[in-house]
Amino acid sequence: MKNIKSQYEIFREKVKIVLYGTNTILGRMFDLVLLGLILLSVLLIMLDTVQGISSKYHQQLLICEWVITVFFTIEYILRIISIQKPVKYVFSFYGIIDLLAVLPMYLSIFFPGASILSIVRALRFLRLFKILHIPQINHQSLQLKEAIEASKEKILVFIYFVLISTVIIGTVMYLVEGRESGFTSIPMGIYWTIVTLTTVGYGDISPQTPLGQFIAAFVMILGYGIIAVPTGIVTAEFAKSSLKGSFVGTKKTCRKCQSQVHFDNAKYCYECGTELPNN
Repeated sequence: MKNIKSQYEIFREKVKIVLYGTNTILGRMFDLVLLGLILLSVLLIMLDTVQGISSKYHQQLLICEWVITVFFTIEYILRIISIQKPVKYVFSFYGIIDLLAVLPMYLSIFFPGASILSIVRALRFLRLFKILHIPQINHQSLQLKEAIEASKEKILVFIYFVLISTVIIGTVMYLVEGRESGFTSIPMGIYWTIVTLTTVGYGDISPQTPLGQFIAAFVMILGYGIIAVPTGIVTAEFAKSSLKGSFVGTKKTCRKCQSQVHFDNAKYCYECGTELPNN
């Protein structure tokens, strides 16, 4: 019994090295193969929606998709049994994505058409960041994440302001233009406002009165500012993060209190005021 258990543990360790060891040769090779299969799977789903290709090769595409699904299913099961805390993986972001990668094909047995949801496998390309493991990319992604987190309150306040403005402008346009111009309701006016603010401009509804056209011109100009503001907020925070990171260098340790100073140009310890070594 002990021998069987030890063999199982050895198997788990080997599987874990291959599945999670992105810094090992086998781990990288497996992840690259996995990404290739994900790309192939997404391509197969896209091709299956092309009428000419689907009518001729639907059966072949379906077989290939099932082969890939079985591979992903085995991979998902191996990921669960190879780690100490499988529940943590199952409910993690990647765990949920991995489950969604295999679920649609099995659901298609009972609900025809559900297989198209397999397109969610494209999210598994996020593993590319782990595979590449390039310090510069990791550093930049961390700075971007910090910038977004630092600016989320400002962006939420801005979005709240935009939502209120959209409702008010949409209501005004409904009152000014009326049903004759296509503004049949306040929600329709809000829809027009959103389309105009985002500079999409479908043209399915357009103001006819001089006052309505004046408001439309104002909303169009306002749209450029609305697009620029969130970008400016995140960019400013990103610049701050980059500037902060540019001062971070080799740590200097104070001889007296052993505190570490993270600035290359620091001359005195921020804790006790002792002069720091030059090197």
